[in-house]
Amino acid sequence: MILVTGGTGLVGSHLLYHLLLENDSVRAIHQRNSDLNAVKRVFQLYVDDADRLFNKIRWVEASLNDITELEKAFENVRYVYHCAAIISFASKDYQIMRKVNIHGTTNVVNLCISNQVDKLCFVSSVAAIENGAEGELMDETDNWNNAIDKSGYAITKYGAEMEVWRASQEGIPVVIVNPGVILGSGFLQKGSGTLFSNVQKGLKFYTEGITGFVGVQDVVKVMMRLMASTVINERYILISENLSYKNVLFMMADALGKQRPKIRINKLISAWVWRLEFLRSKISLSTPLLTKYTAKSALSNHPYTAQKIKNELNFEFEPIKSAIERVARDLDSQTY
Repeated sequence: MILVTGGTGLVGSHLLYHLLLENDSVRAIHQRNSDLNAVKRVFQLYVDDADRLFNKIRWVEASLNDITELEKAFENVRYVYHCAAIISFASKDYQIMRKVNIHGTTNVVNLCISNQVDKLCFVSSVAAIENGAEGELMDETDNWNNAIDKSGYAITKYGAEMEVWRASQEGIPVVIVNPGVILGSGFLQKGSGTLFSNVQKGLKFYTEGITGFVGVQDVVKVMMRLMASTVINERYILISENLSYKNVLFMMADALGKQRPKIRINKLISAWVWRLEFLRSKISLSTPLLTKYTAKSALSNHPYTAQKIKNELNFEFEPIKSAIERVARDLDSQTY
């Protein structure tokens, strides 16, 4: 039995589809208020008979912080893909991220140990990789020195990694993947999907910060190949290309048939905007559209290398332009 946490998210839903092509025994955790139809919509992007595969999923309603519920989900499980996480750069979400991203991972790890599962794959992030000097190419050996000036999301993903390494010390074979910005279809209102939705609405602004981008299908392929391999106790950066947000937004606009953003945001403007957003969110009790950390990321130059996974699996990543064009085509075929 294969268990997937975070099955209703971007990575989890695409992973479920590919797992079900090869396996009949796949169990997925979902929360009480999660949208299972979002997973079905992702399946419909791949095949016409999406219901056939979707109905093979053995759904279990469970919270990562409810041990009793999790114990039921782990019955007869041999392989675990831990994709569940809360992604936010708003300071108000820090404690809930600690609860889910760190403490939830602690519970997953403890059950992997007590059930002696065969292998655990954890989806981390390049946010858990140490940021070097501007423009310095970073790899898996760039470990944190401290948490100074790190986002709450980065801190909690790093903390979750520490829990996964604890599993390896307790005899559980593990692999960790550290994707960059993941681009994929099905979730326009979350994560990188908001980039597509904003461009579709006529986004006017761009920044020239550089980071790593990767397509969700490549992330899923690497995860499955690592789980099927003899590789254990390693982590891998997953990056197709290091690109500026300007270039990525321009490619999105071209693929969607929209006008390219024309107004460049510099550090001074960005500093004012995120502060104003902070005040607005406090007054309106809403989530800020821009935070200190997202503003910093959008303007920083932090490239990564995925040479380690390329060498390990002889893997070739899909060009980002191609991944973007696929999402644009999917937007034409479905209503979100």
